[in-house]
Amino acid sequence: MKRTVSSILAASILALGISSASAASNDLGRQTLPQNDGWASYGEGTTGGAAAANSQIFTVANKQELVKALGAGGKNTPKIIYVDGAIDFNVDENNQPIGPEYYADEEYDFNAYLAAYNPETWGLDREVSGPLEEARARAQKKQKAEVVVNIGSNTSIIGLGSDAKIIGGSFIMSGVENIIIRNIEFEAPRDFFPQWDPTDGSYGEWNSEYDNVTITNGSHHVWLDHNTFSDGEHHDGDSGKIFGRTYQQHDGLLDVTNASDYVTISYNVFHDHDKVSLIGSSDSRTSDRDHLKVTLHHNYYKNLTQRLPRVRYGQVHIYNNYYEFSKEAGYKFDYALGVGIESKIYAENNFFQFDYDIDPGKVIKDWKGTTIYEDGSYVGGKSSARQVDLVDAFNHSHDLQLSENVGWKPSLFTNIHPAQAVPAIVKAKAGAGNAR
Repeated sequence: MKRTVSSILAASILALGISSASAASNDLGRQTLPQNDGWASYGEGTTGGAAAANSQIFTVANKQELVKALGAGGKNTPKIIYVDGAIDFNVDENNQPIGPEYYADEEYDFNAYLAAYNPETWGLDREVSGPLEEARARAQKKQKAEVVVNIGSNTSIIGLGSDAKIIGGSFIMSGVENIIIRNIEFEAPRDFFPQWDPTDGSYGEWNSEYDNVTITNGSHHVWLDHNTFSDGEHHDGDSGKIFGRTYQQHDGLLDVTNASDYVTISYNVFHDHDKVSLIGSSDSRTSDRDHLKVTLHHNYYKNLTQRLPRVRYGQVHIYNNYYEFSKEAGYKFDYALGVGIESKIYAENNFFQFDYDIDPGKVIKDWKGTTIYEDGSYVGGKSSARQVDLVDAFNHSHDLQLSENVGWKPSLFTNIHPAQAVPAIVKAKAGAGNAR
């Protein structure tokens, strides 16, 4: 429910024809990306909805209000949307909570699905098909209609105060430009109807839909700043394993794909999740060449498994990020920096902290890539932290030898701090509620 003081104030300001930005979280809605702050500052930079007319400034407190505001005046009209409190996306038109039973197809039976596609009878050499899979897909499609929203160009979506939250919603930016999202906590959408794919890997996998935030199909000039992303109360491990594989109900937290460009991801917190960020979705999508220019700086990655990020094709600047991992966390560390096909990662002055001793060669994982530039990173184990040449560490423990000749050098950045200072800076400043 919208907070009384905030709603009355916002309504009064709009009635007077005065910009509500002056009363909203220190004018975050009118703020634009600073000059030289990563790839999103390229060219004319990223301004989001800062130029919005007074009639295109909204304060929203539920899904219906948010969807209405996103469509107001046409999807590309400059607008500022302030998120007030927590907004749950698994609700009906009356804002009442809904769950799997609401989306379920009448012909879908979970136990029958498991019996039909059990690897002992179905095997692992063909994808699932038939009436039960079709019923599952229909249920998933019904959930998608409720939890996925498209963000138009020239939009700023700003969390008010320290408790703005999107629960179970999936934000998609497709073929759009000039978008700012700041100061919001995101609880990743949970797919109630994941698909069993026997052909995924050697033993099959459960795969889910709905990335938390997706930047795709040529979208460009996007700034994501001071947000928090996680699985919230629903960890994948809580559902156990089926067919010997984790019953995966979450997809990615933040993906940049399909020739999108000029993205800055700064001062966010990512925690308690498996597959965090893909930059480039497919080895075969050669149209991504010369695109996927992304900067990630001063982000806090805590207790995650993989894709921090995993990159294909893109020129990606990764600096001053803090990575923290616990051996007892629900999500077990696999790797941080994924070197995919034709990727050109330029990483510097990052800090990797483990509460156990680890081979630094495991920070990087090769996914058919050949190059990554890395300098100034620190790795902390159980005993102490030390500066490590991560490429050298990888090459020392792998037959494949990575080159540091990525063919470019970043020029769009503000202040690159020494790696030793990164943990304190990032822990103090990153995440929702800390935007200024």
